[in-house]
Formats: sequence, C-alpha cells, structure tokens
Amino acid sequence: MSIEAEGSAPPPQAPEKQEVKTEKKDQSKPQQPPKDGQQQQAAPAGEKKLSGAELKKRAKEEKAARRAQAKVAQVPQGPAQGDKQAGGDGKGGKAKPKQDGQNQQHGGAKLPIRPAGATVVKDDKPSIPDCFSHLSMARRIDMTHADKDVHPAVLVLGEHMSAFAISDSITRLEATLYAFKKVIDSYTTPPGSTFSRHFTSHVLNPQIEYLTACRPMCFSMGNAIRWLKLQISKIDIDLPDSDAKKLLSESIDNYIRERITLADYVIVETAANMIDEDDVVLTYAHHHLVERTLLQARQLQKKNFRVILVDDPYERVGIDLAKKLSAAGIHVAYSSDLSALRTHLSEATQVLLAAEAIFSNGAMYARAGSCDIATVATDLGVRVVALCETINFTERVSIDSLTYNEIDPERSTDVGFRLLFDTTRDKYITVVVTELGNSSATSVPAILRKLEEL
Repeated sequence: MSIEAEGSAPPPQAPEKQEVKTEKKDQSKPQQPPKDGQQQQAAPAGEKKLSGAELKKRAKEEKAARRAQAKVAQVPQGPAQGDKQAGGDGKGGKAKPKQDGQNQQHGGAKLPIRPAGATVVKDDKPSIPDCFSHLSMARRIDMTHADKDVHPAVLVLGEHMSAFAISDSITRLEATLYAFKKVIDSYTTPPGSTFSRHFTSHVLNPQIEYLTACRPMCFSMGNAIRWLKLQISKIDIDLPDSDAKKLLSESIDNYIRERITLADYVIVETAANMIDEDDVVLTYAHHHLVERTLLQARQLQKKNFRVILVDDPYERVGIDLAKKLSAAGIHVAYSSDLSALRTHLSEATQVLLAAEAIFSNGAMYARAGSCDIATVATDLGVRVVALCETINFTERVSIDSLTYNEIDPERSTDVGFRLLFDTTRDKYITVVVTELGNSSATSVPAILRKLEEL
C-alpha cells in the first residue's frame, strides 16, 4: 500500500506545476487583460463553434506564446538562477528581470552589461594644474558646431588660427579685419532695426566669440575690435546701409594702412639704421619685422654685418630665415637651441627681438625664450632692441609669464605642458622701436595717452 501511495503521489502535482507556471506567466504580463479567445479556449471542446475572427485571434495568441517560450529558452542562466530552477520548472528564465532588479537594489548590485562591440569614449584632455587653469589653449572647432550666424570667411579664419597657420599677432589682426569687411559687405539690416544697433550685437559678436573659441585673441585684435565697435556706434541711424557699409570698409582699410602697413615700414627703417657696419646681431627664432630689418640693412643700405640666429628648440622656424639671409649675402651662424646662448652673446654687439605685445608697465610679451636671451644679454652688457607696433600696446600690467599666456596644444600632456610666450621685465629692454620713434620701455603709458588723443 505504501508503494502504491508513493507511486500515486506524483500525478496530482502535475496540475500544480502547470498552475504555478500559468500564474508566473500572468504575473509577468499583468497589463494584458483576458481575451475572448482565451475564455473560448477554456470552454469544453465542441460546446461552441468558434468564428473565423476568433480562430484568427487564437492563432495569434498561440504564436505569441511560442515566441515567449523561445525568449525564455534563450535567456542565459546565472548561478543564482540554478538554485531556483531546482525548486521549479522554467521559473528561472521568467524571474530573471525581477531578480536583476532586486540585486541592484541591494548591496551586491550587478555591473551593467556593455553590449559587444561598444566603444568606451575616453577623455584624452590632459589635466592642467590649478595654478595654470586660467590660461587658454587653442582648439579646433568643427564647422558644424559653430553658430549659424558665423560668416564662412570667419569660419575659415578660425580654422587657420587654431591650426597655427596664422601665428603672429599682426598677421592675425590683418586677417581678422579683412574677414570682418566681408561680414559687413554681406550684411543687410532687418526691417525695424538700424545698422548701428543691430550689427554689433547680432552679427559681429558671434564672429568674435567663434574666433576666441578657436584661439584666444591677441592684444592687437582686442584693440582693433574695440576701435571697430566705436566706429559702428558713431554711424548715424538714418544713414542707408550701402553708405554705412562703404564708410566702415574705408575706415578698416585706413586702419590697416596706418596702424600696420605704414607702422611696419617706419619700424623697419628705424631699426635698420641702428645696425652699424661690422655689427654682430643676435636674433631669436623668426619674426617678419626682424627679417625685413636685416634685409633692409643689407640690400638697401649695403651694410656688412653678421647674424647669429638662435632658434626655438620646439619650433624650428628660424631655419627658413637663415636660408633667406644667407641668400641675401649675410653671414649667418645658426644655433638650434639656447644651450650655447652665453657664448653667442659674448660675440654679439646687439640683440634684435620682436614683441607680441608691450604692457603698460614696460614688460615685453614675446615668444617663449625671449626672456632668457634678454636677461643674459643685459647681464653681459649687450643692447636689447625690441620691435613692436603701437597697436600691440596694452593698458594691462604683467610682471610674470603666468598672468597672460597660452598653452601649446601640441605639447600638453598629463606629464607636462609648454607655454607659448614669456614676459620680459622692462629693466632688461634697452630700447623699444615703434612707428612713433625710439623710446624706453617705461614710456609706454605716455605713448598710450598720446594714442588716445589721436
């Protein structure tokens, strides 16, 4: 009897398992209401004949049930589900989403599964120390991410600036003013607005913001933009667009001619006159003012002198200058870095440098390495001549190389980075040559006041 009782026990459990499985399916889809087809299926066979629509609905339900079973079979079983499967048939696959949610709520949360082939985007931006976090760095901006109001000419200019295809301050200034001329020519004042009130805020400012995002503005660009905004504000509101654009275009042309073209001509002429026969001139890297001065003294003034060219160790821009000077008949001694600077300066009679800007306290802002040359030259008693247009003068004050500077984007890593410029104190500069004449570095505030009166 006992054997029969044990043998007869399993049959009643089969419906219980089926009920548990059906309950689990119902719990996994609580949002689906019972359908008519299911009620018809529960009725005894032959009690009612099903219509065509009901048969079609039943076929859809059976197809959905087969898909659900196929999905359950494809779900990978974890180690925690094996224990559940030992107690019940097929419950582990259905309970996986719920089980994962419970595990994430408790302390032993599972890490999210990354799909195969997914790439992790890693931020390659180097970490800059906090003491240098205020310094800017040139960066390339995709044209598709630029403001819709940015003019195509300004987009191209920004790309050139960020790639350092246009590097020195005067070249960047001249290219910027020519680009702004194209912006002005293509502008049309909208109805209900005036040129002077609408152009600056809605058209000019987006161009400036884009150029600044590509590379920080140099001091000459800041001075020219302030001048341009002042000229726009002076335009009569009743002046037609054609006359206003013509007036601004002529003003920009005059500004370029007076503050850049003529200024460079006067500076080159004055500096060339300061080179004497049989002089030994030491210069650093390459600048267009220094190049024109040396060629002027040799080709036009027929002076015989020697040049010692100390190049930038990071950017060998002085090689091309050395070739041009040699082709002009000038004896050139080339040094690829600053390692033998004191030896070279002991032979020199004067140092010729070009400045990116001059601060109001007389400090010179120039290519990194200029300060080293100026300090050693002053220590050896060699005259230091700085060439700079007055458009590069600024009312700001700087006593070190950390207040205003740029970080070299090509040499910036987590290990270290390089600054593009340095600041030379006024005591290491003998004379500053501008289009207004020769002056000491301490007379910069007086020159700035004179420029305001002009």
